Amino acid sequence: MKKIEAIIKPFKLDDVKEALVEAGIEGMTISEVKGYGRQQGHSELYRGAEYVVEFIPKVKIEIVVSSQEYADKAIEAIMKSAKTGKIGDGKIFVSDVNKTIRIRTEEEDEEAL
Repeated sequence: MKKIEAIIKPFKLDDVKEALVEAGIEGMTISEVKGYGRQQGHSELYRGAEYVVEFIPKVKIEIVVSSQEYADKAIEAIMKSAKTGKIGDGKIFVSDVNKTIRIRTEEEDEEAL
């Protein structure tokens, strides 16, 4: 099993969700997060005063899939639908999941997904 975490621009969330559903991904968790990478935030003007926005609003998508095949499909769907070609498009992290348990039924691993 694989866990895929993607940090994307908030306005791309609907596009990414649609692409994941088309790729056969049935469930995901979405969180609103803030952070920065190489861009180190940016400056904005508000009523004539300049201030620095250090942490940029982003959306974090978390998905757990049963196989590398589904992981590859999810990664491709996220990359194609989240890409704008501009700085701050985000990142995708993939890690192994050792155990999954559905609390209600106590099913484990693939059956719990």
